[in-house]
Amino acid sequence: MRYEGPIYRPPSEADSLLIQATVGCPHNKCTFCMIYKKGPLYRARPVKDICEDIDEACDLYEGKVNTLFFPSGNSIAMPTQDLATICRYSREKFPDLQRITVYGSSQYIAKKGLADLVTLREAGLSRIHVGLESGDDFILKKVKKGTSASEQIKAGKMVIEAGMHLSEYVILGLGSVRRSEIHALNTAEALTEIEPDFVRLRTLVPKINTLLLHEIKKGRFRLLSPYQVLKETRLLLENLQCRTILTSDHYSNYLNLSGNLPEDKDRLLAEIDRTLNWDPERFRPSFIGTQ
Repeated sequence: MRYEGPIYRPPSEADSLLIQATVGCPHNKCTFCMIYKKGPLYRARPVKDICEDIDEACDLYEGKVNTLFFPSGNSIAMPTQDLATICRYSREKFPDLQRITVYGSSQYIAKKGLADLVTLREAGLSRIHVGLESGDDFILKKVKKGTSASEQIKAGKMVIEAGMHLSEYVILGLGSVRRSEIHALNTAEALTEIEPDFVRLRTLVPKINTLLLHEIKKGRFRLLSPYQVLKETRLLLENLQCRTILTSDHYSNYLNLSGNLPEDKDRLLAEIDRTLNWDPERFRPSFIGTQ
């Protein structure tokens, strides 16, 4: 198989076969993200090349693949018929395939429209990982996300209506200290309206070579302390009023929360309350990310 540029996948895709469908990210402006800032430029790989990589993987694993993830940063932006073709081809080559997944930002999902998403679902695409990040328009604009809360809600509902599973990612602390409360409340409101299958929590870690790190060093953005992150998480969870699976499966978090909502909400809130009584040295140290 051939790979170009940084290759990232969600922790939940740790056991998935990775076949690169696109290179780079078509947006590549988010102030908190360093992944593709130095390239390569976004492009969709030729279907012929992707199918050749699928063939190689089929020979290597003797057709025994259960889950498949198509990197890179925003593979939902790939032309619909091309993405559908490689999904169908993957299902032909891997008869035991249970899940095909991609990353997709809301603006690119919205551009697809429901009909294209249904086409992709019928071709075999079964889950999309979406970086909601925040449900607050001010924050989304500040971090140059390229979308709005209303578009995020529209896109999320469209994925679900098309019959695919939806994972929505939230970045705790993205509103700085000043906007922590409104970040939690507006994000909870957006998620409640979307009703995604999964809500996945991430804690903001500033990364090298990003505009956000520059703002932090200049004093224009104040990072939250571990206690402030936990209080923001509590407020988000308190106001989240939908049926979903909550997880915080990431190295950036101070606390690993996992459960089904609403059934486990009281237990999760109690876990946060206990952690708020920890001594400071029990939390992971702050650091600047390099990847």
